[in-house]
Amino acid sequence: MYEFSLTGAQRSFLRSRGQALEPALKIGRSGVTAAFLAELQRLLRAHELVRLRFPGAGREQRVALCAQIADEGRCVCVGAVGGTALFYRQNPEPKERRIQLS
Repeated sequence: MYEFSLTGAQRSFLRSRGQALEPALKIGRSGVTAAFLAELQRLLRAHELVRLRFPGAGREQRVALCAQIADEGRCVCVGAVGGTALFYRQNPEPKERRIQLS
């Protein structure tokens, strides 16, 4: 499990940044596959904040998918509204960080 916690102010800051993002990935019928996780890792490394779309998923299914993605993707679910969710993982290289959290 990814051990990184965010304060309420940090979550709010990230959600505000995420509103301007277009969904970068969509969960397909196959669910969370190895290829999906590999692409998520690439996007998190490059951008740190990624917006995902869950087309056709029910409320309970979206909650379960967010938990699974956060666990298997080693990232934090910042928030989920409707059919989209935001995931964040801080870049391990301080010089390459795009988002500065206070």
